[in-house]
Parts: sequence; structure tokens; C-alpha cells
Amino acid sequence: MKSHLGRRAFSAMELHTLFNGYIYADERQKREQPKHWHFWLPLIAYYTGAYSDEIGSLNLSDIIKKDGVHCFSFTTHGKIRHRLIPIHTALWQAGLEDYIKHVTDEQHARLLYDLPSKSGRYSEKVRIWFSGEGERLGYLQKCDLPSIDQQGQKTAISSLRLNFEQQIRIAALQRANKSAFYYLLGLKDEVLTTPSLATLKQVVAPIRVINNNVHWQRFLARHH
Repeated sequence: MKSHLGRRAFSAMELHTLFNGYIYADERQKREQPKHWHFWLPLIAYYTGAYSDEIGSLNLSDIIKKDGVHCFSFTTHGKIRHRLIPIHTALWQAGLEDYIKHVTDEQHARLLYDLPSKSGRYSEKVRIWFSGEGERLGYLQKCDLPSIDQQGQKTAISSLRLNFEQQIRIAALQRANKSAFYYLLGLKDEVLTTPSLATLKQVVAPIRVINNNVHWQRFLARHH
């Protein structure tokens, strides 16, 4: 096995495979124990560029409407700054409103309430489910995608952040708005001015929709 050269973004083909995998199709796997977060976390990661811990920590109160724009309010610790990320249309089309109602009706505070934390973090559980561990296959492997390519580069759930980064970089440059790019990625040192939410929405809007048929109700209705 070659040494890792680091993480890379998913290719267009890999994204297509991931978002057309069994989670987003019509059949449940044998012995699969589906959780709501299996459906939502990869989608939110792809359309927001947020880390698993940030997504796992989202409360319903972190879904806010400001200046007419619906946003996720991501708060984290360490090197990434607090930021508001406009909610991409594709997430609403995937049934986010229905799901929020479900979480509210069940009287949970946390959006991905069925994602457990391990010593205060959500990323460990996500990593094992997505990338596997030891003999245990992850969602990647079940979609026939390798976690390490021939060049020794690795793909993981955080690769979706790199896909987000690639796409918003282009959109921000086209609008000559570098600070929008830095702000959306939560890079502390680089933000000179906080862009308006209208600008941020314009930068997030062109993110490519991989699968138009993704819907939470479809996920619930899958059969064996």
C-alpha cells in the first residue's frame, strides 16, 4: 500500500455513485440498520462544506432565517470560525422541511438526533460508517469505491468538504469575492469583511446537484 498523499475530492463519477448508492435508492441492504443521519449527513456535508462534528452538533435552533435567507449556523471550536451557510435548494428538495417537522414532532433538539457521540464527538461514528474499519465495510466500500486510490490518495467523508471548496472557489472568483470563499470555509485568518447573506447564497447556489431523485421520504420507503 502506498503512503497517503492526503485527502482528495471525489470525482464526478464517484459523487454520482455515492448519491445513487443504496441510501439514496429504493432497496435496503440485508442487515442494514438505517438511521436518518445516514441519509442527511453526506448531503449536508456536500452542500455546506461543514465537518461531521459541526453537522452532528446542529440544533434545530441553528436553522435560522436572516435577511430572507435560510441558513445553518455552524459553531465549532479550534481553527474553524462560526459562520452562516445558506441552505442549498437541493436540501429543501430532498425533504429537509419534512424532516425538520419530524424532529420537532419527536421533540428532539438536535437535527441529527440519532447520530450518537463518542467522547463528545460525532466524527468517529461517521468515519466508521462511511469508510469502514477493519473487517467492517463502510458505505464507500458498499458502493464499490476504494478509500485509497492508485496514487495513494485517500477519500473520506471530509472529501465532500473539498468538493464544496472546489465549487465555491469558482463561484466566488467569478464574483470577484474572495472573502466569501474564505468565510464559507470558516477560515479565520483570511476574512477581511463578512459578505452579505445574499452574496453567500449566490456563491453556494451553483453547487452541482448530483441526483435530483434524492428524497428523505424515499429513504424511509425503501424495501428489502
